[in-house]
Amino acid sequence: MEAPELLRLWVLAAVALGGSRAALPDHRVLPDDRVSSKTGAIFVHKLERELFQEAFLTGREDDGATPITFQAHLRDHPDLPRWLRYIQRDPHQSGYLYGCPTATELGTHTIEVLAYNRHTYETVAQRLIVTVIPAPGGEPPYQGEFLVGNRNVEELLPVATRNIFLQATAGVWEWDDLHIINITSALDRGGRVPLPIEGRKEGVYVKVGSWGTFSPCLVAAASPESRFRCSLGQQPLASCYDTFAPHFTIRWCNLTLVSPTCPPPHPMKHPHPLLTITPLQLQVWPNPTTPGPVWGSGVLEEGGDFQPPTDAPPQDLLPGYLVTLLVPLAVAMLLCLLLGHLMCCRREGVQKRDLETSDIQLVHHTTIHSDTEELRHMASSRDGPRPLSTLPMFNVRTGQRINPMPTPSDGARVPLLPP
Repeated sequence: MEAPELLRLWVLAAVALGGSRAALPDHRVLPDDRVSSKTGAIFVHKLERELFQEAFLTGREDDGATPITFQAHLRDHPDLPRWLRYIQRDPHQSGYLYGCPTATELGTHTIEVLAYNRHTYETVAQRLIVTVIPAPGGEPPYQGEFLVGNRNVEELLPVATRNIFLQATAGVWEWDDLHIINITSALDRGGRVPLPIEGRKEGVYVKVGSWGTFSPCLVAAASPESRFRCSLGQQPLASCYDTFAPHFTIRWCNLTLVSPTCPPPHPMKHPHPLLTITPLQLQVWPNPTTPGPVWGSGVLEEGGDFQPPTDAPPQDLLPGYLVTLLVPLAVAMLLCLLLGHLMCCRREGVQKRDLETSDIQLVHHTTIHSDTEELRHMASSRDGPRPLSTLPMFNVRTGQRINPMPTPSDGARVPLLPP
């Protein structure tokens, strides 16, 4: 079949298959969603399944059980910004975009979200425009990071759960101006994946900030004495009531406190109305002062040229080559000389050995040697008559070598003496 006819058949088949529009997956675009985020505070955006499910063109009777998966990336980039993460535990649950922007992330970030209907392969797209603004007053100077052992990261992202956690933290911190700075899964910190057992969670690190100093309870839990007790497998020191129970299980041995080296210039806010604060001098790990590496956008500016790294200066490899080659040869030569000396120069010799051996041992050895030689000589000359006792049948009366009695074929059953 010629190529034009084959192409015409392919076109007709495509038109016939595309006659039913409902059989082909469709794509829709939702209006842009504009949100804002402050530096030094957690940003959480929930990807509602219901919103994207209503945008699908084809309807199903079991729409509530339709699996929907999301994909999110920065516009004109294959991945999300480094401060933003995405989590969706199951296709039947909503997804979350969460993270904590820093001062280097100021500006507008356009996130493209694509939802897939796993039954009909339809897609719905939406642009999420995130505007990062600086926080008024800057970041709080006192920060504490708690490890929640009985939760997964998506369980702490809803607003209601975060408010409950802040209320529990205020009972231990003894200040009410707390806010969550960041939420990180323990798996992102090198934690191990939990066993598939009911009740086992991956764990979540929650960083909380405040303008008020730490309470004596937190200071005691992060003291060197508590660290020493944790190294022994014991519970750390805690002089207050654990207000996190029973909703949150805190791993107090993983508590981390960060405080400024000098009092903050920001005015202190009112403490918790039901608790009393006592002045406390605390020196924990200070904030790092050395600036980290500056991360660029990863895209060359217009008109810019890529400058490859300069060539490495030439190196003299002869010393390394000589060391690698000559050292093993020298060691092998020394070992050969030592082995030759032990085998050749350290031999005793027969005369020296006989002089150091007693006469009795020499006579005994000579006797054994001569007897052995005699037995070997006798074994080599076997042409003579065999002893009568070694014959298969022997009569002690007559001395005959052959049995005079007719015997059956089995001679083992015939007695030696005649009846």
